[in-house]
Amino acid sequence: MRYRTLGGTGIEVSVHCLGTMMFGTVGNPDHTDSARIIHAALDQGINFVDTADMYSAGESEQIVGKALKGARDDVVLATKVHFAMGEGPNRGGNSRRWITHEVEQSLRRLDTDWIDIYQVHRPDHTTDIEETLSVLTDLVGQGKIRAFGCSTFPAEEIVEAYHVSERRGLGKFRTEQPPYSLISRGIERSLLPTCRRLGMGVLTWSPLASGFLSGKVRKNQPVDLSTGRAALTPFRFDPSIPSNAAKFDALEQLVEVADGIGCSLPELALAFVVSHPAVTSVISGPRTMEQLEGLLKRADLTLDDEILDRIDEIVPPGTDLYHPDGAWQPASLTDPTNRRRPLADRSAA
Repeated sequence: MRYRTLGGTGIEVSVHCLGTMMFGTVGNPDHTDSARIIHAALDQGINFVDTADMYSAGESEQIVGKALKGARDDVVLATKVHFAMGEGPNRGGNSRRWITHEVEQSLRRLDTDWIDIYQVHRPDHTTDIEETLSVLTDLVGQGKIRAFGCSTFPAEEIVEAYHVSERRGLGKFRTEQPPYSLISRGIERSLLPTCRRLGMGVLTWSPLASGFLSGKVRKNQPVDLSTGRAALTPFRFDPSIPSNAAKFDALEQLVEVADGIGCSLPELALAFVVSHPAVTSVISGPRTMEQLEGLLKRADLTLDDEILDRIDEIVPPGTDLYHPDGAWQPASLTDPTNRRRPLADRSAA
């Protein structure tokens, strides 16, 4: 297993990070089996585990906490906050009120005294970024978290947060967690260069494009939509949707690339992500032991320039063949009033 320093934190993490979104009712409800998978990952040299409060409504954090008993000092543990946890107002977001409350709940569920990397799961445009950075800085001072980062933030909001930190003397986002894969390369345009310029660590998610690059999906073949990521986002696999056509065409060409170098498509996908100089670690979220073993079988695989050039021909750099984040969209896109002048203003013009 290879290790890299996570941005400016000084923390050494494995190039492969164990994601735990599929542990709990959403994926694998068997706590004992999930713990076995976690222990097997640690035995393979993984020292980096990523979870979130909202994964199976906190159940994933509970599973991780139990599995890490006796191994906590050797594991870099990351979790996240933002999405709603229960009904009613003020049960989510990036406010001081919510983060102060929810970090205590995550510590309790994880059964730990500290969180190594505490991440803001998505932007919150109802909360001033200074408030969010301020409470996270306080949590570092209190010893409850060691460092903090963000997840799926646009490059411009990362830059804004950086300048607020500089002006106000607050702690900085040390990490970013974006989606990145062979067929979702949009972050190469500005996000990854920005993170590299600011010295941020990058831990990417969805290297298999929500299961599309798992090796079990092929053009003109039926897809099992009853389990795993396919069950969560079946629209990504529907060949009748025009936007999926380019994905299926690229998929067949990428399979040829993988076959040509004697590896599986998932192995090619993981090796591609960690080849980018801005990427520190790639998060893989197995649901079964078989999936974990498949993901780590060729953990040392590296791709030469010829292979990377061929991938660039299939999916050009900076290109997204689909929108990789199905869980969140900015209000600038979801709320039409943010994109349309009031009718009176339009007619006056």
